[in-house]
Amino acid sequence: MEISEKNQSFVYHFGEMGSKWGFNRTVGQMYALLVITDKAITANDLASMLNISRGNVSMGIKELQSWKLVQVTHVPGDRKEYYNAIGSVMDMANIVFEERRKREVDPTLSLLRNLLLDTPETDSEVYAQQRMKDIHDLLEMITNWAAELQKLTPEQLNTLMKLGTGITKILSVKQTLFSKKEPE
Repeated sequence: MEISEKNQSFVYHFGEMGSKWGFNRTVGQMYALLVITDKAITANDLASMLNISRGNVSMGIKELQSWKLVQVTHVPGDRKEYYNAIGSVMDMANIVFEERRKREVDPTLSLLRNLLLDTPETDSEVYAQQRMKDIHDLLEMITNWAAELQKLTPEQLNTLMKLGTGITKILSVKQTLFSKKEPE
């Protein structure tokens, strides 16, 4: 199988972005290729198209399966395993967000909760603990908000995102109208 120059450009860029999203460059490239390929492909095809070793593909597939981003399918009469990306682009975003939350945010919240249970003994610990509480509260609020967003259908989420600039303008007008004016 061949990959066009345009598709190759996307795959390579996605690999670079993948390294910023929590998985290595090669795994990102593999996933990108699976996302833009209209039918399931074999591990050998992935290796050939990306010019990587079969062992690298095998490890990458395991990583993508741990993220719940790919599925294995079989073709009747063929012993090979075929792989394809699971779901829509919105599903992908939700899965990546959820996995990043489990791997990064949840352990941080857990650590912060434990640290906040301790009674501070010095002024610097009181200050540090207040900052940790602020971080905890922010992460908790973002996590709760994101969980609510994940409950929305793609259409509802799209509508909400389109409202984004309008909401910013409304909040700005509200602040202007209802902010307390200093006495002259």
